[in-house]
Amino acid sequence: MKIEKSKLTLEEGIKHEWLITNGIGGYAASTVIGINTRKYHGLLVAPLTPPARRHVILSKLDESIQINNNKYDLYSNMCVNYISQGYKFQQEFEKEYIPIFTYKVENILIKKLICMEHGKNTVCVLYKIYNEGEKAKLTITPVVNFRDFHCVNTNHEYDIKQEIQDKKVRLEIDKNSNNPIYMYITDGNYIPHKNDIFRNMFYIEEERRGLYPEENLAVPGRFEVEIPENTEREIGFICSLEASIEELNIKKIINKEIIRINELMQQTKILNPKIETNKETKEQKSEKDIFKNFIIAIDNFIVYRPSFGYHTIIAGYPWFLDWGRDSLISFEGLLLCTKQYKIAKDVLLTMIRDMKFGLVPNGYSGYDNRPLYNSSDSSLLLFEQIHKYIVYTKDYNFVKKYFYNKLKTIIENYKKGINLDDNNIFLDDDYLISAGTPNTQNTWMDAKYKNHSFTPRNGKAVEINALWYNALMIMAELSIKFGNRKEQKEYLRLAEECQKSFLQKFYNSKRNCLYDVLGDNKVRPNQLFALSLTYPVVNPESDMARNILDVIEKKLLNKYGLKTLAKGEKGYVDIYEGDVFKRDSSYHQGITWPWLLGLYYNSIKNMIKYAKDKSEKKNLREKLEVFRENVKTTFKKELFERGTIGSISEIYDSKKPNLPKGTMAQAWSVAEIFRIIYGF
Repeated sequence: MKIEKSKLTLEEGIKHEWLITNGIGGYAASTVIGINTRKYHGLLVAPLTPPARRHVILSKLDESIQINNNKYDLYSNMCVNYISQGYKFQQEFEKEYIPIFTYKVENILIKKLICMEHGKNTVCVLYKIYNEGEKAKLTITPVVNFRDFHCVNTNHEYDIKQEIQDKKVRLEIDKNSNNPIYMYITDGNYIPHKNDIFRNMFYIEEERRGLYPEENLAVPGRFEVEIPENTEREIGFICSLEASIEELNIKKIINKEIIRINELMQQTKILNPKIETNKETKEQKSEKDIFKNFIIAIDNFIVYRPSFGYHTIIAGYPWFLDWGRDSLISFEGLLLCTKQYKIAKDVLLTMIRDMKFGLVPNGYSGYDNRPLYNSSDSSLLLFEQIHKYIVYTKDYNFVKKYFYNKLKTIIENYKKGINLDDNNIFLDDDYLISAGTPNTQNTWMDAKYKNHSFTPRNGKAVEINALWYNALMIMAELSIKFGNRKEQKEYLRLAEECQKSFLQKFYNSKRNCLYDVLGDNKVRPNQLFALSLTYPVVNPESDMARNILDVIEKKLLNKYGLKTLAKGEKGYVDIYEGDVFKRDSSYHQGITWPWLLGLYYNSIKNMIKYAKDKSEKKNLREKLEVFRENVKTTFKKELFERGTIGSISEIYDSKKPNLPKGTMAQAWSVAEIFRIIYGF
């Protein structure tokens, strides 16, 4: 993916971001012209207790080149009243495995490659310099910080202690001796600065989010490298929380990352064999590029939690951690479709590690690792993903050993009632699950500002009961597999009673679709859970199913996803913007979410599976193929041309031009689009 010079303007350049990660929750990210537009941007954003407590360590590197007496600044920074313009020397931005910036000044061409060491809080920058003219001097100036990435250092004066050993520098910022920062350059001299502060760096995206947008950063010194005339040179710069960085070989780190991704591509084995030939057509190369960039995007979300000894899934960058609900919705697309079954086991085991009263944690605190239980759906989603794991692996032994009794515990607790963290979950007399209160947000529509929940959806929510029915049917299947016929009969009885009440109470005959919550007739996408699961509570062959899908297509479906509320409903919002309160209040009130396309896709697949009429089955198959091609066309553009280069955003405006919003890279967006395109 390349962005040519004509599109590297200030206006266009700050619209596009890039991201690379280190496999433990850390990352490097910025815009394609190097301007940090978010407080979350940085070349080294490191988790101090992986993957949590992420801190901005190295904000950026500012380079300049001196030829004779002329000095050219290659860096670009934004302040309220001033924007430096190094992007005018930038010839190209390229992102495949890693981001590559290309600059040209007089007769000197400079390529800047950025990579991270997998499993370590280390960022490496390789400068390839091609000098066809006079001798020159390259100056590399680190701009550093040490703060929680959710905060900014306003009017901060830094206390910096430096220890210099030849080409290696040890920094302590604000007396933080427990977390020293190490910098190293392969060639050149380091010149320390004293009391040098970059004042009032301006983050335009934070201002748009209604947050304070300025901060001070520290400039501890600069590295100077002499570039002889008519020569080619490679200079490596490393910044890390690891001490032994002078032993690292940047080229080997880059090659190791490429090999790792290519092995994952090969493992997935879904490409047309023709694409693997040396002589690729333009179309075949394009297809391979799409697939490769999806694999790279998928890899970004898979992280290791050393304190657990398991891998988990980051919900989204830059600000989310590993959330239970997001992990389970992303599970098939990220791990099963790519045949990463060992990591899939880790994720499933993480789900039950801290299960309490039948509740799977919806996440862990980013500060003290405390499990959080604000979810009525995560535990029920676990049944679906365990079943998917069995479909892909046939590994019943793993499920029987670790999960069967846990799943029984979930069912029993949902039956008798759970009020942990005000979840207020219970099985009512009509065999439907009721959950939540007016002040809690324990479904996926969980936006909350202070004590106000915007979409509490308390009571009997459509997807919770569809998931409950599905869980009972999966338990009946597992029970007979594991020789427990008595338990099977009880699960089937509960499922039958649940389905009977569901069909009687959830169908809204006036609107030809399902109530979102009993008593709430707003048209929302959650009703697709009733059609899309392994055991759909609504028969996909029924008129009811056709009516539901018709309403979804007419009122919610667009090419970027499904809207969270139909236009015309009270509270509908189609543009995600403004301060925290305004954004949170619109989050699930009409904004488009790509991951919901996975529910729509599964619903059509189930309708094909259950259809008895051959003509109807043929029409549905054709409809599904058209849908998949449209999704591929749309999100190829998102991967390559809009938003974050090489990933897919969390949400989209529901009004043209449908701008990408929310997190710059979202796990369930990538997972479900990947799964749809490649036909799993």
